[in-house]
Amino acid sequence: MKILLKRDRRFVTILSALSLILLLTSVSQAAHPLITDDTGTQGRGRAQLEVNGEYSHDSEDGIKTDTLDIRAILSYGIIDNIDLVFTIPYQTIRVKDGEINERSEGLSDISLEMKWRFYEKEGLSLALKPGITLPAGNEDKGLGSGRATYSIFFITSYEHSPYALHLNAGYIRNENRLDERKEIWHLSLAGTIEVADGLKIVANTGIERNPDKESETDPAFILGGLIYSITKDIDIDLGIKGGLNKTETDYSLLAGLTWRF
Repeated sequence: MKILLKRDRRFVTILSALSLILLLTSVSQAAHPLITDDTGTQGRGRAQLEVNGEYSHDSEDGIKTDTLDIRAILSYGIIDNIDLVFTIPYQTIRVKDGEINERSEGLSDISLEMKWRFYEKEGLSLALKPGITLPAGNEDKGLGSGRATYSIFFITSYEHSPYALHLNAGYIRNENRLDERKEIWHLSLAGTIEVADGLKIVANTGIERNPDKESETDPAFILGGLIYSITKDIDIDLGIKGGLNKTETDYSLLAGLTWRF
């Protein structure tokens, strides 16, 4: 009985905090630094908090863009195989075009997702992850889409220690006020290998439909990084992501901290 009450209080506390955040801001994440998600869930009554940072640089046609993206991601296990995932992002964007310098900073669009692992056997697991983003960011400053967007991802994971492979195939209904494409698809593949106690090397590649209506070249990326478990409940990570074509961001540096409780 005491355990149930403790779980209930934890759940109410998390929901109360999230509700406050959503009121103040008007509302696939993977094991960082990976972009591709895995099928893992927290377990009933368990939670995970991630704080991730990403610095990106892109240069095209004489225009240089530098972006700093900081995200707080809270996952909570409703039952053993279903998580709710809340993401609160904050962005700083600097654009330099000749002598012109522009800077935008603020909250970006908030997301709410649910991950449901519906199959698991002999190292193979399958999951669905539907989600919605809410237009908390200012689209005039490049911080949001201006409208609610919807997505669903199909996730496959195969684990055979010390290796793991993850595949994501997704669809995004990109409703927006920016004159972008509304039908976006995503495909990505990631792999991890534990090379020492608590230390993993990770790699990731993927491609996504370009939201720019004027371009028929879809952005593609490659990523490499490390995840180190300080304890069984605390991870730190580092990664670098590079563009495989001109429509992808030139490079990004990633770092994060994960706490499970």
